[in-house]
Amino acid sequence: MAQIHDSMVNPRIEVLLSKVDSRFTLVSLGAQRARQINAYFNQLGEGQGSNVPPQVTSLARKPLSIAFEEISADKIIPVRVDPADLLEDVVEGIDETVELAEAVDEAPEAD
Repeated sequence: MAQIHDSMVNPRIEVLLSKVDSRFTLVSLGAQRARQINAYFNQLGEGQGSNVPPQVTSLARKPLSIAFEEISADKIIPVRVDPADLLEDVVEGIDETVELAEAVDEAPEAD
């Protein structure tokens, strides 16, 4: 009788790909979350608590493995940002900067 061997990646790649729309999204999301988890573990002794801890209980020791487990458990999901919204934010930021620069130019100089 043939035995089913566990894959090297647990959770399986097929399961992870079913949670996202593309391989690129999986890699980007996993890498970003792994960096956040790594930063969390690095700041533990400092008492800062500014990073989000792992969202799953895991026996894995590698941040990327923990990130993949979080994606598989639907604790971490990709969020799509509309480029038009980003452009509007940039334009608003430029407008605010121009207004601030004009206000500084018009302010009377203190002697």
